[in-house]
Amino acid sequence: MAMWVFGYGSLIWKAGFHFDERVVGFIKGYRRVFHQGSTDHRGTPKFPGRTVTLEPAEGEYLEVREKQYDKKAYLDLFTDPMATTPAVSGVMVQIIQAEGPSGPNRDYLFQLEKALLELGCEDKHVIDLANTVRRILSEEDSASK
Repeated sequence: MAMWVFGYGSLIWKAGFHFDERVVGFIKGYRRVFHQGSTDHRGTPKFPGRTVTLEPAEGEYLEVREKQYDKKAYLDLFTDPMATTPAVSGVMVQIIQAEGPSGPNRDYLFQLEKALLELGCEDKHVIDLANTVRRILSEEDSASK
């Protein structure tokens, strides 16, 4: 019996089961996005974390797992203080603050980014989001000193 499991999020770095072979692949026409609310592992019911799900590249919303929460917080990221147009729009800040029994939500993001890069997959959305979270954490750290 053969069973194939497609990991698009934490299954990439933490399968949780024995497997005979790992094959790197992708699904055409879909992209990884942080739209899934997590109240059981990377957040709480009061403050859900964000984990990845898949959506068609055209932008129509699709959740592969169950839809739990629609609460999202977005901001625009600017790389130049004088710019009037953001470098990245729609960055979720909830990832920075949410934490659940499986740990901080930001660790989920950083572990996904690391695992994807180790597999030779440069997911621009994940990299941009991870860099934004690192920048905000650095700014918060600097401000608290």
